[in-house]
Amino acid sequence: MSLFLKPFLFLYDTTLSLLLLLFNGGSLEDAAAAQQRLEADNNAAQSSEWFHMQYLWIKTRSVVLVPVFKCLVVMCLVLSIIVFFESFYMNFVILFVKLFRRKPHKVYKWEAMLADVEVGPDNYPMVLIQIPMYNEKEVYQLSIAAVCSLVWPSRRLVVQVVDDSTDPDVREGVDVEIAKWQSQGINIRCERRDNRNGYKAGAMKEALTHTYVKQCDFVAVFDADFQPEPDYLTRTIPFLVHNPEVALVQARWIFVNADKCLMTRMQEMSLNYHFKVEQESGSTRHAFFGFNGTAGVWRISALDAAGGWKSRTTVEDMDLAVRVGLHGWKFVYLNDLTVRNELPSKFKAYRFQQHRWSCGPANLFRKMTMEIIHNKRVSVWKKFYVIYSFFFVRKVAVHFLTFFFYCIVVPTSVFFPEIYIPSWSTIYVPSLITIFHTMATPRSFYLVIFWILFENVMAMHRTKGTWIGLLEGGRVNEWVVTEKLGDALKKKLLPVQRKSCYQRINSKEVMVGVYILGCALYGLIYGHTWLHFYLFLQATAFFVSGFGFVGT
Repeated sequence: MSLFLKPFLFLYDTTLSLLLLLFNGGSLEDAAAAQQRLEADNNAAQSSEWFHMQYLWIKTRSVVLVPVFKCLVVMCLVLSIIVFFESFYMNFVILFVKLFRRKPHKVYKWEAMLADVEVGPDNYPMVLIQIPMYNEKEVYQLSIAAVCSLVWPSRRLVVQVVDDSTDPDVREGVDVEIAKWQSQGINIRCERRDNRNGYKAGAMKEALTHTYVKQCDFVAVFDADFQPEPDYLTRTIPFLVHNPEVALVQARWIFVNADKCLMTRMQEMSLNYHFKVEQESGSTRHAFFGFNGTAGVWRISALDAAGGWKSRTTVEDMDLAVRVGLHGWKFVYLNDLTVRNELPSKFKAYRFQQHRWSCGPANLFRKMTMEIIHNKRVSVWKKFYVIYSFFFVRKVAVHFLTFFFYCIVVPTSVFFPEIYIPSWSTIYVPSLITIFHTMATPRSFYLVIFWILFENVMAMHRTKGTWIGLLEGGRVNEWVVTEKLGDALKKKLLPVQRKSCYQRINSKEVMVGVYILGCALYGLIYGHTWLHFYLFLQATAFFVSGFGFVGT
């Protein structure tokens, strides 16, 4: 059928062409020109559409993206000023302490405890020591041995191992260790429960309900990897005995494995600043700071008056400290008294720890803000300090600024050359803040570049945890016990666990590293600043962390 129709179609096309030539007076060349004009019109339409899309993008960029980015830059600049002045203020307080030698012994009454000639050591207060633990296989012996070696009359001391362990081998080992010290005359006992409700806070609260605890005046807390010096009680208890307004005495942490790897050195720098600057300035200026959950001694009556331990957040220690502080009690921080403990040397363990340490405070800030505002027991100045300095600046703003400004806004600025970010915010202010931090650990000053890059990486996890805490997201109450290695670090008996490439990859770090690398390449090709040098270094830090080359 198609073969039959082809001649007729040919005749139709030919006749139509002849009629066009006859009536239009044209030629074959004119037809070709018409075809060219038609193609030109199509190309013009396409070009017009492309120019229209370009116009829409330019308008969107100028009307929406640039103003939004300007607002983000201004917000980050304001946060930079806030964080800088907070850091400057704390370091000024520390300078004042050092210049005028304003030690706690000069501010508060302190007299050594001495046995009475007639009653002997019975004039010593009864002290309870709690050692909370959960499957701490590698370290439980260290903490129990250190606590049982404390200098204090044995008749006036009760050691309580608060064991939530589920591993039968660990439970058996704890029982054996306790029996060994009981045979040496130490009043030590183990308290266990049949559930883990409330995690550490729930265990500590239940352990304080036992009858023998009622005779105790003070309670010292040491986590399972903490090893106090023998004179710990003789140096802390006098502050509580002779100063009835004092509720807490906190010691400083030092780290037995700080030199294990580069990651532990970075942690040491951050934590030394926290203790030597944040804690000491809070103790000196406001008689208030956050309890670190361990290496501290509480007045039991103050603890009870504030409602005891609560498990509403993953920072039960900070929760307790804020509530006790709002009752008007004073806290004392002893920078000269140190307690040894262990830093997490595995990157995964450190990430979980930092999530808890950032999510918990943000969630507590959300839950306690109105309670602090309506409190009638403390001054307006102290309430302002707790809300603004203690919570907002140190627990929220600093995390947001570190990650969002230095890892998102600054890299993205290569795409917005018309927006000016002042050099004081990217060079001078962070340099001064960095100097303030490194002064707390002079021996690690040469690692300052690595510390900056690593802190920016960890700020991503802290910022995520902060948002989860503020918004009460799905992981707000996640509690993962930080893995401890104890003597295994020294003996080097840890089994080598080979991981596949996929298991080692941390996707969030890799994705942020890819974005910063893209910004660095764009800045290198089209930029007019030296910003790409920093971006290449920061991208490398994210890749190193993302591909699992951090920690042991």
